[in-house]
Amino acid sequence: MTFLSILFALLIEQLKPLRADNPVYASIKSFAATIEGWFNAGHVHHGRLGWVVMVGALTVPVALVYWLLLHVSLVAAFAWNVLVVYMTLGFRHYSHYFTSIQLALNTGDEMTARTLLAEWTKLDTAGMDVSEISRIASERALITTHRHVFGVFFWFLMPVGPALAVMYRVAEYLSRAWNEPDHMKFEAFGRFAAQAFYWIDWIPARLTASAFAVVGNFEDAIYAWRNFANRWEDEAAGIILAAGGGAMGVRFGTENQAAAGIILPVDAATVDSMPEETDGLPGDTPSPRTLQSTVGLVWRALLLWMFLLLLLSVAVWMG
Repeated sequence: MTFLSILFALLIEQLKPLRADNPVYASIKSFAATIEGWFNAGHVHHGRLGWVVMVGALTVPVALVYWLLLHVSLVAAFAWNVLVVYMTLGFRHYSHYFTSIQLALNTGDEMTARTLLAEWTKLDTAGMDVSEISRIASERALITTHRHVFGVFFWFLMPVGPALAVMYRVAEYLSRAWNEPDHMKFEAFGRFAAQAFYWIDWIPARLTASAFAVVGNFEDAIYAWRNFANRWEDEAAGIILAAGGGAMGVRFGTENQAAAGIILPVDAATVDSMPEETDGLPGDTPSPRTLQSTVGLVWRALLLWMFLLLLLSVAVWMG
């Protein structure tokens, strides 16, 4: 049932993509802001309590509904699974930005590409050249795909999968919403949310990087993972981008800034023993072709996940 739930959810999303500004997501964002307003008194334990309340309020009902439907009808439980996976996946949420940026670069319209990238990433893209646009778009696509697809897959495979898929997506959102805005960046309230998602995403991030290595250039992906992942302040992002870049033979990250607005630690920003022109990172400079390579890598990794899930489902069914 797990394999079919994911397969049907993916098919439905391809036919009817769920918009990122849909009412369900808007309600969750509003709820998160309300919880922050209620619990934020400037201390870490307040953030911990708010996180538990927020995640519990959204995951416990999902688990209870799933448990009840299992005792009523397997068909109803299957439908519930499909609905939850469809709501938690985001394979097509931001693909229109990526596709439009790719089209703009292929036609030489750098201005439109910069505008679209700014809307998507909320970064200042003025003055960016084609290579920089290609790099940031590809990096953001890999991180977004992991957090909206592969991470959800992993937790959905666990017992009470629908509830844990919701937990993953809510935890990912809270790690951003309670830390990234200017008024929250240096507050203690969001520290627990960031720490909680770090551990929740610890295994999924490494599985995603492994999948990229398997379906791409394995040796270069592992080499980049082992030697350059620590250049990113965000450990999970560093692992995914280092492995993804190595798998495609592309050099991600820069001396001062890495993907998704993640700043490199100052003491890890340079590698003195490496050639200055490459900054120590293997691979070619990103170009518009990198976007097409990114699409191919993501789809191959997705097919790998689905194939392994199918084998697991068959093994469980035969056992």
